[in-house]
Amino acid sequence: MKKGYGQCSVCKDRETLQHVEIAPATVIYVCSACIEKAQDNFIWICMTCGKSYVRPKKLVITRIKDLELKKAYMLCEDLLIIQGIDMCIACSPERILDYAEMHESVMEC
Repeated sequence: MKKGYGQCSVCKDRETLQHVEIAPATVIYVCSACIEKAQDNFIWICMTCGKSYVRPKKLVITRIKDLELKKAYMLCEDLLIIQGIDMCIACSPERILDYAEMHESVMEC
């Protein structure tokens, strides 16, 4: 584990000691305020560009159409989860749109 303070990977406003090494040499810092936010929100951090996304849990769950994914998120509703994602719409819009179109065409069949 890396020692010392680091900038919060979620809000990017605060320095904190709280961190976790998610991969060799990849450390995520999360301040107490953002951990508190995770009670009512799902938080995703893009591992490519570092952008974070905070969305209300109820809103996410009501918008999900895939029943298995909806069930999984409903089971996580009471947990504090800050999740890393490989890429996001900000750093790779083409790949995200290609992915969405691929799943949309599969669902139409």
